Amino acid sequence: MFYRAAGDPNSPVVLLLHGFPASSFMFRELIPRLADDYRVIAPDLPGFGFTEVPPERKYVYSFDRLAATMNAFTQALKLRRYALYVFDYGAPTGFRLALAHPDRVAAIVSQNGNAYEEGLGDAWAPIRKYWAEPTPGNREVIAKNILTLEGTRWQYTHGVSDPESVPPESYTLDTALLERPGNKDIQLDLFLDYASNVKLYPAFQDYFRKARPPLLAIWGKNDPFFIPAGAEAFRKDIPNARVQFLDTGHFALETHPVEIAAAMKEFLRANGVSQ
Repeated sequence: MFYRAAGDPNSPVVLLLHGFPASSFMFRELIPRLADDYRVIAPDLPGFGFTEVPPERKYVYSFDRLAATMNAFTQALKLRRYALYVFDYGAPTGFRLALAHPDRVAAIVSQNGNAYEEGLGDAWAPIRKYWAEPTPGNREVIAKNILTLEGTRWQYTHGVSDPESVPPESYTLDTALLERPGNKDIQLDLFLDYASNVKLYPAFQDYFRKARPPLLAIWGKNDPFFIPAGAEAFRKDIPNARVQFLDTGHFALETHPVEIAAAMKEFLRANGVSQ
C-alpha cells in the first residue's frame, strides 16, 4: 500500500479516501492545510496511484475488496478512531468501513461522495447501460469514452468556470497510471461493480439514521456525476448534516482547497474532533 501521511502521530486522525481515476495525489493541497491540527493519512486504493498488487495475489477488484483492504490498512496502522473524508469511489469504500465499524468513525466529510439514488446524475447513463447489459460492446463504449486523456480531463474541468485553472499534472498523472498494462480492465470491472454500491445505499442510509455521525457534505455543485440532490439527501437521515455547495465541478479540491480545508477544520472542531 502506498500512502501519504503528515501531522503529529498523536493528533486526531483524518483518513482521506480518493476516487476514480485519481489517487492520494488529489490531496496534495489539502494535506498540508490539515497537518497542523491532525494526523492525515491518504492511501492509494488498489488499482490506483502507486499501490502495487502482485499478480499472484489474484486480487478481485470490487468495492467489497477495496473496503476489506482499507479495513486491513487501518488495522495495520492501528487507527482505532478517525474522521473520514470520502470522495467519489472513496464514499462507498468508506461507508462500508463505517458499516463494519461504526464506533471507529468520529465524523464524515463527503466531498461529492454519494449515497442516494437522487444524487446520480445523467453522466451515469452509459454506465447504467453497462450494468444492465455487461456486453463486450458496452464495455468498449466505457473504455473509449471515459478511460482516455480526453475523458479524464473532462472530469476535471467540466463545471469549472476557468478550466485552465485546473493544474494539468492532475489529469496527466491519472491518465499515465490508467495506461499501465491491465489497468483499464481493472477500471472496467470496478465500473461494473459500482452497481453493488447502489444496492447498498439503503444500508448506508440505515447506518446514517442509527449512528448519526457528524456529517459535512461539501459539494462541487456543477458535478455531472454526483449532483447537488445527493448532498441534500443526507439531511433525510442526518437532520443536522451540514451541506455546502461550491461553484465548481467534480474535483472540487482542484479549485477550492482553501475553502474546503477551512470548512473541514471548522466542522471537525465544532464536533469535537480536535486536540
